[in-house]
Amino acid sequence: MRRVIPLALACWTGIFSLNVTAQEYRRHNVSVTAGAGLPRGELRPLLNNSFGAGVNYHYRLIPYLAPEVGFDTLFGAAGVRDFLDTDFGSLRIRDYQQFLTFGGRVILPVAKDRVQFYGGGGGAYLRYSERLSQPFQGSNFRVSCPVCSLRDGVGYYAKAGVDVAVDRAQHFRIGAGVKVMRGATGGDPLGALPGFETADRWVNLYASFGFSF
Repeated sequence: MRRVIPLALACWTGIFSLNVTAQEYRRHNVSVTAGAGLPRGELRPLLNNSFGAGVNYHYRLIPYLAPEVGFDTLFGAAGVRDFLDTDFGSLRIRDYQQFLTFGGRVILPVAKDRVQFYGGGGGAYLRYSERLSQPFQGSNFRVSCPVCSLRDGVGYYAKAGVDVAVDRAQHFRIGAGVKVMRGATGGDPLGALPGFETADRWVNLYASFGFSF
């Protein structure tokens, strides 16, 4: 009996230690991204490569799997440089391409989670719009834009990349990746885009800075 009790305590301690070790990863992960959006397919002759930025959040249900949601914006891929005459003068019209993605990622942790390779995918909402530069930034007063175009649609995305922790506690991470999106959008003509449905494809390259907790 004297041997059984210490042995049982040792086994319980070992199991508890393994469980604690298995839980030593950051569940909440937020990252901001910056890079370039490259139109492909039918969009390639109609739109330009442009700068983009975004934000992404994923929650690690287990060390190897996480649902995620992201939002990305490209600035001026359609090259719109129009103006609208208003009571406040000529206000500039610019175009933006926005993508809302929702899906999941598979994570391969390496070096005690310091390095994370990942890949994933899911659904996507694509929205291209023109916006009017407002004369009074930061106020609730808005000048409407009756001539601004809007087109949107749905599709899907796939992504792959790598993140590396830059501190011992693994709260801060930097990384790089690629996101490919396919979908169909329709609506108003916008820049060189026609006023009917197009089959759209994008390749977005990005660098990321993230915080995990």
